[in-house]
Amino acid sequence: MSSNSISPSWLDTIRSYLDKRLMWVFMLGCSSGFPWVLIGSNMSGWLTDAGLSRSAIGYFGSVFTVYAINFLWAPLVDRIKLPILHNAMGQRRSWILLCQAIILVMTLFIAGVNPAESIILTSALALLITIASATQDIAIDAYRVDTFPKSNSSKLPQASAMAVVGWWTGYSLPGYLAFINADSIGWNGVYYGMAFIIVLLMFFTLMVGEPQTDREALQIEAEKRYSELTGNRFVAWITVTVFEPFVDFFKRNGTQVAITILLFVFLFKIGEAFLGRMSITFYKEIGFSNEQIGYYSKLIGWGLTVLFTILGSMFNVRFGIVRGLMIGGVAMASSNLMFSWIASTGPDETLLLWTIIVDNFTTAFSTVAFVSFLTAMTGQAFSATQYALLASLGNLGRTTIASFSGELVDYLNDWSTFFVITALMVIPSLIMLYSLRHYFNQLLDKASKTEEAQK
Repeated sequence: MSSNSISPSWLDTIRSYLDKRLMWVFMLGCSSGFPWVLIGSNMSGWLTDAGLSRSAIGYFGSVFTVYAINFLWAPLVDRIKLPILHNAMGQRRSWILLCQAIILVMTLFIAGVNPAESIILTSALALLITIASATQDIAIDAYRVDTFPKSNSSKLPQASAMAVVGWWTGYSLPGYLAFINADSIGWNGVYYGMAFIIVLLMFFTLMVGEPQTDREALQIEAEKRYSELTGNRFVAWITVTVFEPFVDFFKRNGTQVAITILLFVFLFKIGEAFLGRMSITFYKEIGFSNEQIGYYSKLIGWGLTVLFTILGSMFNVRFGIVRGLMIGGVAMASSNLMFSWIASTGPDETLLLWTIIVDNFTTAFSTVAFVSFLTAMTGQAFSATQYALLASLGNLGRTTIASFSGELVDYLNDWSTFFVITALMVIPSLIMLYSLRHYFNQLLDKASKTEEAQK
């Protein structure tokens, strides 16, 4: 939304959340967030309780690297129709259900191991969960983009908010249940309980409706164009599947702008990722119990995230996505300093509560704008691949590079300094965002005018 456009009233903004499709996006968002519990916070807690070192826990997180490279097979999710499932459920939902089935089986396997004695096997099972989860994310993100394309720019923040609220619901509520029960039933019992949640998520997938788009017609048109150039239909299919989504992205935006966009996406959440990877270990080392972590970080954190995400999306609807990104980025960096305060004072529950409040506000606010930004940068014909490319770059900082967070803490040997450094990491991305502000607003205006002309 450009700064020149008329902002909707607050009442109209609230009414816009009654769209049934937003509930579908929420349900699938839960499925997207849940695997991060299995291989993220739950596993960090389990490994810490098992006595593994901070560096080992940090390196275990390298399985998340898969999220940073899932764009490599995103073209297959865009183009390949799964036997039987596709006819019954459609392109997006069929891929989502297949991935959920794989996650369910791997979760049952991982529930029967002891990571302290079988760290290699545990890592292998976690890797398989990550691959299925990263593939599921391709289809879920594409589902949302297909349902709410950038031409419907006034809906982007709401759709992004429902995706974020769903993600944190799927991540935080199961995480809360896991941590408050870990001491009584053990982590193996927790993972058997997690398997039941996956079954519920699979039921959600069967309930939602498949979005209707012109994606297939646009892909066929591109394939026909390449067939005329190459004289070979198979070569044309490969070209359209593997190369055209990336060519289209650079062609639509121009090389310089495209590179700036990619750098911004890579750098924006890298500081938050370093903090997030070490947060559970930090809570435990500083003296908080599993129950306190579950209550404050998961349960209260979830409630605050839902509230602040909705408020953040309303702000973005009325005042624009770029403003939301700038404010969210600055606030996100500032909130990291609250953790530095805890590091210097010790396990103070009141300070932890305020830190959770500030951290969830800034994270939710910035994430809504960030997801809206990524959605606006995708094309309709190759939504799965192009969104996956952008999301993968964002995940690269959150996963691959953040795997060294444990090493950084060990090197500094000072939690306070570590959190100050994570706060400074957002500055380069905000400089790039400022340079993109006019281009982004013009892009949304053009998309909205094209939709109006088609009507």
